[in-house]
Amino acid sequence: MNLYDQQQANRRNTLVVMAAFVAFFAFLGLGFDYFYFGFGPSAEYGIRFPIATLATITISSLMAWWGLQGGDRAVLSSTQAIPVARESNDPNHQKLMNVVEEMAIASGLPIPKVYIVPDSDPNAFATGRDPEHASIAVTEGLLSTLNREELQGVVAHEMSHVRNFDIRLLTVIAALVGAIVLLSDFGSRMMRWGGGGRSRSRSSKGSGAGALTLVIFVLWVVSIIIAPILAQILAMAVSRNREYLADASAAEMTRNPLGLASALQKIENVVSPTKSIKRGTAHLCIADPLGRKIDLKEGFWADLFATHPPMQKRIAALKQMGYQRSHS
Repeated sequence: MNLYDQQQANRRNTLVVMAAFVAFFAFLGLGFDYFYFGFGPSAEYGIRFPIATLATITISSLMAWWGLQGGDRAVLSSTQAIPVARESNDPNHQKLMNVVEEMAIASGLPIPKVYIVPDSDPNAFATGRDPEHASIAVTEGLLSTLNREELQGVVAHEMSHVRNFDIRLLTVIAALVGAIVLLSDFGSRMMRWGGGGRSRSRSSKGSGAGALTLVIFVLWVVSIIIAPILAQILAMAVSRNREYLADASAAEMTRNPLGLASALQKIENVVSPTKSIKRGTAHLCIADPLGRKIDLKEGFWADLFATHPPMQKRIAALKQMGYQRSHS
């Protein structure tokens, strides 16, 4: 898939994710109407208008729109990121600005806004809805750990996410994951208050209808409970599939794959988690900020729950690119 195909695919996937999110909320809202409020066109004891369904569709549509338009600001705010001035007195900050400008020129993109995350663990991420509204954030630990060539590789990796429109999809997913967690918590509280299925059970006739209602109710309850887990798995899967492409694009941009390989090795050698970056935005980072051991493994469970592919595999692929380049 070439660059333009990748960009188009990410635009399409963003819309698909937003539509699926709204549809999922509508399903949960319909469950509230049906099981708690006795909704039905001919309901004897319940409502005849799907109040909860329309409310959840409206709220989820607004959240999806907000995730696209303002999700990046929420991500930056959650990490306590501080903007970096174009002319900074701090030599490390000035080096970062120079590298970002160099990589913006190399990628043919506008210069993104640059932020510093006050955290000693080396990490970085990009966010925004498009290249014209992109931001790149790096931790203080990254600046103090990497040399200039390694920093170029990391910034080029993040610029690749910007160029490929990964940032739009990943930022929207980050916003929607948070919304789904809130909805799941609200639904769980509602179920603890009781009342589920009481109105509907009065109008259910026949064992067949009762069994079907029970099955649907169980599916609805399970959906509420596992929604946050499914949302996290989606975020992780999307992130993993894009890390290899961003690594390769960064190596092409800098013409120095070993610089990024060395940066990733240094990041991997630091065992402490990035405390400023929370679980909901972990999939945006160049390395897992949570420091989980599952990211070191391969196989079905790692593919399901790891936010990033194994770091050693990424490093090996970059070293192979460097070897091929030196012998071409």
